Amino acid sequence: MIEFEPLKSDNDLKDVIKSAFDADLSLSGAWGYSQELATIIESTEVSLKQLEHMIASMRTYIEMNMTLPEEARFGSINLNEIHREQENVGNLVYDKVTYEITAMKEQTYNAFIAAYKEGLGKEDFDITEHFDQRKKATLTRSVVYWFEIHQALES
Repeated sequence: MIEFEPLKSDNDLKDVIKSAFDADLSLSGAWGYSQELATIIESTEVSLKQLEHMIASMRTYIEMNMTLPEEARFGSINLNEIHREQENVGNLVYDKVTYEITAMKEQTYNAFIAAYKEGLGKEDFDITEHFDQRKKATLTRSVVYWFEIHQALES
């Protein structure tokens, strides 16, 4: 299994997200690798679950694409929630969310897209084989994200 470097955080989470994705989110804390390094959601204008997914997607994209050399980058990155639990610690409320992440090496993905566009509609193009090969080239990983949400619940 490929290991990805955890992102460092010096309470600059909001600035990194603004710079990388041009998004103004009411956040603080860290990147959510553990309860102690939870992402603190201060408020939200969308559903909490939707915002958590967006933040997890941003972190994943930075880990698997933006911080890697071009030949090592992943594309076609998708997150699907597979488990959720809530923990109360004193007056704090945490969402501990597990996502299944699928991705493919960016260069491999681009080659599959080109082959699909070229082959689609041609008699000798085996679309089943094409998607079988894509599935074999896909990396799947399970990752836990921690969000501290008590402020968002109060707002």
